[in-house]
Amino acid sequence: MDIRSLSATSGYAAARPATQADPNHLGGGIQDKLQNSFEDFANTLQTSEQVSVQAMTGNADPHVLVQALAQTELAVETAVTVRNKVVDAYNEIMRMPV
Repeated sequence: MDIRSLSATSGYAAARPATQADPNHLGGGIQDKLQNSFEDFANTLQTSEQVSVQAMTGNADPHVLVQALAQTELAVETAVTVRNKVVDAYNEIMRMPV
């Protein structure tokens, strides 16, 4: 047996774990950030809905209603922009030759 092939095999075995995906390494931080973003989005919509109901019953200040609607509009526009970027990235990946 050639000593070079043995050292190459042991080198490959030592380097192999570095090439495998670790779901806890990078994914945890990204997942937490995405989850927080989705929760913030849902909270913004829920708060706006509550303020809108209060405004319809006459229990909320119109300025608070306008602020809540502006926040909701910004949140929805951001979500749509992110969705469009994800769809564009997906379409770009689908156009790549295999």
